[in-house]
Amino acid sequence: MTRLQGKIALITGGTTGIGLAAARSFHAEGARVFVTGRNPETLAAAREALPKDITVLQADSASLADLDQVVARVKAEAGRIDVLFVNAGIGKFVPIEAVDEAHWDGIMDVNLKGAFFLAQKALPLLPRGASVIFTTSVVDRKGFPNAAVYSTSKAGLAGLVRVLATELAPRGIRVNSLAPGPIATPIHAKLGLPPEAMAGMEERLKEMVPLKRLGLDTEVAKAALFLASDDASYITGEELLVDGGAAIA
Repeated sequence: MTRLQGKIALITGGTTGIGLAAARSFHAEGARVFVTGRNPETLAAAREALPKDITVLQADSASLADLDQVVARVKAEAGRIDVLFVNAGIGKFVPIEAVDEAHWDGIMDVNLKGAFFLAQKALPLLPRGASVIFTTSVVDRKGFPNAAVYSTSKAGLAGLVRVLATELAPRGIRVNSLAPGPIATPIHAKLGLPPEAMAGMEERLKEMVPLKRLGLDTEVAKAALFLASDDASYITGEELLVDGGAAIA
């Protein structure tokens, strides 16, 4: 269990769901791990749940000042970032008629602007051989009703991955993305649906997936570990679907 032995990893959105599972996985494989989150409750829970040598930082991925502080903290304590997992994201789903500027900006500021500028700010700390991973989504390939802004943000990330993979290749830095499908994570609870509506939504999601179940955050974390490790040393510019076949259904 040493695929990331001696590596320094930064995971945004690392206090719940996929990010939390990835933090545990990366740590178990030998990495020195930093994670970020913005919710005080999930930050406290992560500090309790994660190994004590994982550093949990409060930061809003929509705030460039917060991102500056995160990068400065990692630089001061570790000096470099071997694995940058840009995972922080939010999803809100409404019909296109209900989209207003606040809805647009709220999603784009975290999912696209924050992701772009974190990669830019972290770049001086990325050595040759570093791996950058963005969390995109199956929605950048397949249209889902009420997901116009969320899908646009993730499609933007997919385009960014292709550009950065080309631009950073001469520096020996790999850039890829993970595209989860329907995953059982706390993001569903943030939709504000009553329990019966939540259960109905999850059943509909299962029916959309050829494997007929929701994925697990640990399954996405395994894919992130693969892309982070030297097992993926000749892979860059790719989007790895972890979706139970949802994109092809």
